[in-house]
Amino acid sequence: MKILLTGSAGFIGYHVAKKMLDNGYKIFGLDNLNDYYDVNLKKARIALLQNSPNYTNLIMDIGDSNQLNKIFERYRPERIIHLAAQPGVRHSLKEPRAYINSNIYSFLNILEASRNFSIKHLVYASTSSVYGSNTRMPFSEDDRTDHPTNLYAASKKSNELMAHSYSHLFSIPVTGLRFFTVYGPWGRPDMAPLKFTKAILEGSPIDVYNNGNMARDFTYIDDIVEGIVLAINKIPEIDPLWDSESPNSSSSGVAPYKLYNIGNNKPVNLMDFIKILETALNKKAIINFMAMQPGDIHKSWADSNKLIEDIKYTPSTSIEEGVKKLTEWYINYYKVTQ
Repeated sequence: MKILLTGSAGFIGYHVAKKMLDNGYKIFGLDNLNDYYDVNLKKARIALLQNSPNYTNLIMDIGDSNQLNKIFERYRPERIIHLAAQPGVRHSLKEPRAYINSNIYSFLNILEASRNFSIKHLVYASTSSVYGSNTRMPFSEDDRTDHPTNLYAASKKSNELMAHSYSHLFSIPVTGLRFFTVYGPWGRPDMAPLKFTKAILEGSPIDVYNNGNMARDFTYIDDIVEGIVLAINKIPEIDPLWDSESPNSSSSGVAPYKLYNIGNNKPVNLMDFIKILETALNKKAIINFMAMQPGDIHKSWADSNKLIEDIKYTPSTSIEEGVKKLTEWYINYYKVTQ
């Protein structure tokens, strides 16, 4: 099967590509190698993927619709895994237009290509951030997501709405996945797990917001990859039980459309996460407690029952095991001497 994977040089994209190549898929990996974080890390991921004869590396910006159409015309992918995006809650306060360009305009180009080239299934990345100011736990796909607290979340909510409209109008099977705090080897250096690991090893202070009174549903990368690979092979259909008078946002009665949480179902308090990191690194953290950051949320907790029921998704990596693997990779990759 031929898969176009956008964001293939990214953290999640790299792991998805590696897993699918190991499973015999033909992957066309597309990335623009932007400099939001260390480009050398992205190049190192690509270098590993290029060891497979079934991997084709494509460097381009999906914001260029003409170039994107040429890619589709030449390679004729059957399905799409769309992970390319401008991530980061705090960065959206500084560079809001990057989120409109990368997350909305570029997503429109992916939808148009899906329409024009009869894509059999589009799986795309959303985020747990769409739950915004909602405080009912655990977060369910049935909850309203009308109150995002930052532009990143708003751009991803827009993706969900755009995907449904194209699915309805052009019968494109579409599945959206709301990721919950993904961590692991080859992770993004702008996210807390790697930022904290780096600072602890260097003996530098770590900034802990809201005085540590936060929790996240940390989800190990291998569990996320399992969910994505299962999802691409589960083509959604119109839901015959969907009630238009009491609409369920996770499916549709007018489109082959599904929306899932993909998380670990086990929120971890931030201070407990730091203690687990300290144990794995055998070193204490220097903590700089700070106030809550604008646009942030206090807690995330995934109800992933729909994904478990529909595709047999089974997250199995404990936070202790995942952190151990993350820190071992970090020390080896960055050649840290202890």
